[in-house]
Amino acid sequence: MVSVINRMRKLKALYAVRLGPGAATLPRDIKRIHLDFAFKFNDGHFGARKVWRNYLPRLKYHNPAVSMTVNRSQDQAGPATLTIFYTSLHDPASTTSSSAPSSSTTQNAPTSNHTPFDQTKTLNMKHKHESDILSELMDLTRATPVVATPEEEMELQKLADEEKRSAIDRARNAAYNEQKRQEKALLDQARGAVGPA
Repeated sequence: MVSVINRMRKLKALYAVRLGPGAATLPRDIKRIHLDFAFKFNDGHFGARKVWRNYLPRLKYHNPAVSMTVNRSQDQAGPATLTIFYTSLHDPASTTSSSAPSSSTTQNAPTSNHTPFDQTKTLNMKHKHESDILSELMDLTRATPVVATPEEEMELQKLADEEKRSAIDRARNAAYNEQKRQEKALLDQARGAVGPA
């Protein structure tokens, strides 16, 4: 049987993907989101990197049909952009699955070499905080944030309470271990001072 602590950790990881900033359902006319930024976070690419690491998994979890690609380049001075591809809901080609690549890791990869899109909107992410990028994305796409159910709120509260208790236990154990270390150091010092006759 799996221990309660391991189950709580896995539950916490699942809630981290299902709920929180970036957990939103996108409108049906959005078919693709493409991020383009540098490998390193300096020179204004930090916010883009945070969006990719923290918010994109939540968006993908709630919108599995939307293709989300990331292109990371070596050019630190280059742009950090987020491109949203729209298609008409009345277009019969838009109802079929797009042949968009699941990921893009090369600089040469074009951002739209598959099903034509009716409209694209580009958001500049360079030198912006990740929360500002997220709010602009939510406004631009008219996404609906996912709200936790009462049961999920109770579970989140239980997890938060467990985390507080764990922090208290960690502090108590650290104090106990420090006290034992000091006692051992004093005993070793006393033994060294007496020494053999």
